[in-house]
Amino acid sequence: QVQVVESGGGLVQAGGSLRLSCAASGSIFSINTMGWYRQAPGKQRELVATITSGETTNYADSVKGRFTISIDNAKSTVYLQMNSLKPEDTAVYYCNADGWLYREGRKNYWGKGTLVTVSS
Repeated sequence: QVQVVESGGGLVQAGGSLRLSCAASGSIFSINTMGWYRQAPGKQRELVATITSGETTNYADSVKGRFTISIDNAKSTVYLQMNSLKPEDTAVYYCNADGWLYREGRKNYWGKGTLVTVSS
């Protein structure tokens, strides 16, 4: 099995920055796409950004120009650099890893989430 673990959340003032990290570890796992999603209180989980192993990226309109996603394929780790944070960015941020698990086929895994709180 594969474990997906996020880190880097916390409390920051509006206009500040945070960097989230997410590592996928465990069994032999070939990454197709890793991404970040977020869920604010009372709202549905939404896409923030995704990146393929070939480093093709996709961003939600609400974070374009402020957030940057990157990947270290050798470490099976994805990062989310968040700049110019706004109170509306407050949410639990979840990491997702999609790929092929050795002898198991295509699998998709979620982390438990890390809380980002942006104060005004």
